[in-house]
Amino acid sequence: MKKKLVLDSYALIAYLEGEEGADIVQQALEDSEKGKCQLLMSIVNWGEVYYSMHRAKGEKEAEECVSVIDQLPIVLVEADREITHEASKFKAKHSIAFGDCFAAALAIQNECEVITGDKEFKKLEKEAKILWL
Repeated sequence: MKKKLVLDSYALIAYLEGEEGADIVQQALEDSEKGKCQLLMSIVNWGEVYYSMHRAKGEKEAEECVSVIDQLPIVLVEADREITHEASKFKAKHSIAFGDCFAAALAIQNECEVITGDKEFKKLEKEAKILWL
């Protein structure tokens, strides 16, 4: 079975913006391209990337980011009832962003790590595996 990893919006933005930790995401993308792993991202986290880029740089830049993301070896996972239920449990227990809850729920569902640098995930370290940028 192929190794899986979940990308949080923080990690993908770090990659797109060339920020600290971009090299870790780059390596994961290369491994995914070579078939060594499968990169997953919740559609909720994809939406976070879009609105973050839109707010920071405008609609045109956000749309260009979507085009770039579409070319990356990332499997977007819809927010179904099971993942949303798990994410909602995290939100009920922890004071963290709902989007982060979706990344953690997807990682737990797939028994894998979340790639992130978002410090809010420290609250989830006992429940979800984290690969820190």
